[in-house]
Amino acid sequence: MPLSLQSRKVFFAACVPTLVLLGLAAPARAVEPLDTFSVRIGGYITSFDTEVRADGQGRRGTPISLDSDLGLDDDNIVANLGLTWRPWQRHEFGLAYYRQSSDSTRVIDRDFNFEDHFYQTSSTVHSEVDMDAYEASYVWWAASRENWALGPRVGLIWYRIELSLRLEADVNGEPVNGSIGDEVEADVPAPTIGASWRWSPAEQWRFSADAGYFTLSVDDIDGDVYFGRVGVEWFPWRSAGFSLDYTSTRIKVDSNKSSFNGNVDFTDAGLRLGFVYRF
Repeated sequence: MPLSLQSRKVFFAACVPTLVLLGLAAPARAVEPLDTFSVRIGGYITSFDTEVRADGQGRRGTPISLDSDLGLDDDNIVANLGLTWRPWQRHEFGLAYYRQSSDSTRVIDRDFNFEDHFYQTSSTVHSEVDMDAYEASYVWWAASRENWALGPRVGLIWYRIELSLRLEADVNGEPVNGSIGDEVEADVPAPTIGASWRWSPAEQWRFSADAGYFTLSVDDIDGDVYFGRVGVEWFPWRSAGFSLDYTSTRIKVDSNKSSFNGNVDFTDAGLRLGFVYRF
């Protein structure tokens, strides 16, 4: 569930002193640049800049912003789960998942076409969005040294987006009882090819970075995908610690599928703070 700004402040106000006290009390331990296995559980402070165009039968849709046009909250804290597994010395696999949702009812301030209907300025529209993000990755650690590792990376983030609009009242404020509405479902694959880097410069600390790009043309979907992540991990214990990273994925795709005909242009970016168990 999305949290309010006040809830976010309370969350971090509680976390930071706790982490500091744990670090002061724990003995220093060296951490390797690569793990055999790791699990990450934490919170993801997402910030979406999303624009969607949904075309209808014989009607071209209008690009609309989920934030400025529909009032959907694009800044939430959601749970995030991830794991990595390195069954062989130079081969690492990763999986991650998170889900977020938002809804809003507002008087729109401009006309737009969305799928099969025309929504007029000053009408009241209720909108809902649900998004699931599934992430998978593979890294071949071509160079692996005592305190750093570097290698090519192949990643895939699969976004499943469900967006619905329902007209609540016309331009005169008269209720329409939800008789006019549209719903679209878009499966947006975001593959990337790039590189990964890990560095352990000192006891308890590890830094990391991942980057990738891909031009997508598959299954009636065409577009470009950019991916980047930088992070730091702190391990006050040998097998447990905390992570903080900033991740950004930019996707701009055109889809001609029967379930969704239109365009999606969005940036999925934010901070992730989590607890890490590793060995």
